[in-house]
Amino acid sequence: MTKVVMVSGGGRGLGAAITRGLIDAGWTVSLGLRDLSQANQFGDAVSAQAFDATDPASATAWVDATVARHGQLNAIVNNAGILRMVDFEQGTEDDLDDLWAINVKAPFRLIKAAMPHLRACGEGRVVNIASTDAKRFRQGTSIGYSMTKHALHVLTQATRAAGYDDGVRATALCPGAIDTDLIANIPGVTPKADRLTPETVAGLVTMLLALPNQASVPELVANTRYESLI
Repeated sequence: MTKVVMVSGGGRGLGAAITRGLIDAGWTVSLGLRDLSQANQFGDAVSAQAFDATDPASATAWVDATVARHGQLNAIVNNAGILRMVDFEQGTEDDLDDLWAINVKAPFRLIKAAMPHLRACGEGRVVNIASTDAKRFRQGTSIGYSMTKHALHVLTQATRAAGYDDGVRATALCPGAIDTDLIANIPGVTPKADRLTPETVAGLVTMLLALPNQASVPELVANTRYESLI
């Protein structure tokens, strides 16, 4: 039976590349989208469910709809995320709240709702799209963004601990700068020629989801620059 994966924010940018890669690899993809029209680009290869990362109820609704339609759930890719510049001189409380709501609380809710199904299949997989900002703090980056990506890394560790005995494996995928709209207008960002392509990162996601239970990868860092510690 074809395995089923849920991908948040899978309709544009990195998420769209991940979706295409998983379709090509033979997965059945369930997309959680705020704009359901974004699913049209994939034709009949995906199902789509309204998902608002700020709405607690929509996480459970998406999981339930996916299982009701496809009969199972084997994996989640928590890709949806935002970037707001929040440091000691700029950014607001609302910006900080938005970062936590979308980058941390939404993945937590999805994993919580999906965990019974991931355990039941005996080889559940979770890939959380973190960042090299989850591994250290670098001057000039958003403190608020880095805080949330560190938290997402911890959530990945907690997911592994909670589901390991039942075959659940979770990975914090920590890429450097990816050539998407998320970073397009940020001063001092990695030059375009040095950025990862969305397709490269999508390939890593596909690889991680295909690994057997015996190959547990807690984190995978793909940096775009030399840093001695990552």
